[in-house]
Amino acid sequence: MKESEQRHVALRINASEEAALMELLNFMYSNTLSTTAAPALLDVLMAADKFEVASCMRYCSRLLRNMPMTPESALLYLELPSSVLMGEAVQPLTDAARQYLASRYKDMTKFQDEVMALPLAGVEAILSSDDLQIASEDAVYDFVLKWARAQYPRVEERREVLGSRLARFIRFPHMTCRKLKKVLTCNDFDHDVASKLVLEALFFKAEAPHRQRTLAAEESVTLNRRFVERAYKYRPVKVVEFERPRQQCVVYLDLKREECENLFPSGRVYSQAFHLGGQGFFLSAHCNMDQQSSFHCFGLFLGMQEKGSVSFAVDYEFAARSKPTEEFVSKYKGNYTFTGGKAVGYRNLFAIPWTSFMADDSLYFINGILHLRAELTIRH
Repeated sequence: MKESEQRHVALRINASEEAALMELLNFMYSNTLSTTAAPALLDVLMAADKFEVASCMRYCSRLLRNMPMTPESALLYLELPSSVLMGEAVQPLTDAARQYLASRYKDMTKFQDEVMALPLAGVEAILSSDDLQIASEDAVYDFVLKWARAQYPRVEERREVLGSRLARFIRFPHMTCRKLKKVLTCNDFDHDVASKLVLEALFFKAEAPHRQRTLAAEESVTLNRRFVERAYKYRPVKVVEFERPRQQCVVYLDLKREECENLFPSGRVYSQAFHLGGQGFFLSAHCNMDQQSSFHCFGLFLGMQEKGSVSFAVDYEFAARSKPTEEFVSKYKGNYTFTGGKAVGYRNLFAIPWTSFMADDSLYFINGILHLRAELTIRH
């Protein structure tokens, strides 16, 4: 560069950059900075990027990363100019900012107003998390639409942002088919984009379980994690339906050991809804006291969603895979006439205390998974 041959070099900068540039020059000779305040360090970071002093960028990034993070500072880091964000030196800082926001807002329902006010970079950070505590991926889709409609009133802008930025964070393969149908007719998405996303989701759903696991494992190391299942509040189920000779459905619900551990002492986890005879049902697993209130135990219940005043007579059977055969063993049979909002089940499904159910030698956890099955048949 021509400056290498000059004894006096003139740099043209904005007045607002002067303090940061002096700090940068000081750093180049002493390897230290006199400022420790976050806004001033950010200014030095920008100056270091402009003049390509990578060592100073790394130094500022490290200092900022070691400071207590706030929502405001995390968003500042994620909204740095793209040239700065691309810098390898800044990557650990932006990763920490994303993790902070994802952790702070993982239960989005608690911070609805705050999350609705976040800018695009903040929403992307939250939606990229596997640990989002949300009912289902359908709820993620509904939130994204609500946020986009509030932030981008013009439909053309909204389509652009949804298609190019936010769609990749919605895990369409884990949405229900009913909701995927709505995606196809949603005016907020470009029709070609929506068709491609829904087709991909349906192909994933049609894959054999081992292929689904392989696809999820391959993607878990990439930024795009659309096949990876989040920790939904409503756990996914597999359903086999029969119309003849009787209306019947067989529902499979798998729970991880950690999910069961987290139920103690009085928690519950719900399945996603499934349908029989046009009515919505769900399973719920509980940690509760046994009938005599003498010890904690594992309970399983079947509920009917609230809809109208229809009454439904149903035969049901609960079963679980059990060692050593690892086959499903029937645990409880019954019949019940449901009306909307009612539930029925068994407080102590395995007829053992919680400690025995969760023990290392428990008969019911196979490779860390509890396999449950519910069979429902409409009585005529």
